[in-house]
Amino acid sequence: MNHPEPIRRLLGRVAYVPTWEAMRDFTLQRGPESSDELWLVEHEPVYTLGQAGRREHLIDPGATPIVATDRGGQVTYHGPGQAVVYTLIDLRRLGITVRTLVFRIEEAVIQMLEPLGVIAQRVRGAPGVYVRYRGGSVGRNSTSTATFADLAKIAALGVRIRKGCSYHGVALNVAMDLAPFQGIDPCGYAGLAVVDLATLGVNLSWSEAAGRLSDRLAAHLIP
Repeated sequence: MNHPEPIRRLLGRVAYVPTWEAMRDFTLQRGPESSDELWLVEHEPVYTLGQAGRREHLIDPGATPIVATDRGGQVTYHGPGQAVVYTLIDLRRLGITVRTLVFRIEEAVIQMLEPLGVIAQRVRGAPGVYVRYRGGSVGRNSTSTATFADLAKIAALGVRIRKGCSYHGVALNVAMDLAPFQGIDPCGYAGLAVVDLATLGVNLSWSEAAGRLSDRLAAHLIP
């Protein structure tokens, strides 16, 4: 059976937990001939703790819900104005490792941002996508480690692999309230600055950002 590029599903504004349960169920029920899918979503405000997440990185969550989930990584925030693309991919069929999947997701974000005039990069040992930003920390404080000097995180990612297939994915900050990131150590790093496209002077709607990102992801995830 020929498998074209992943099916894209525009789900819009949805709650986190039912979406997590749906993509987990999809992964458990899929077979070798199931098509890969990309789910484009925007979440209501929520903090999520990955499998490695430690609650000491929740500094001042306030009334925002906290969900302990099964993706990799530490703590992050999801909210309106953030384009989330969940990558439901059969890694065995694609012939790639988890590390390669992460690399390709990061590369898709970097390539999507370049035509917008945003030069993005990876940081070794810290999955996600980062940009040069000297406008002051948007995180909890203004102190950054040498690893993140003059950098701010614009996209976070975390995946889970079951039955050789991935779920969860990547979250790109488009035009959102960044204040909730002050309530956590983003991705487990105290003082890590967080930024969105709007802060960088790029005015892009949520739907356009999600569409552009899913375009690049689809191109990198074709068997």
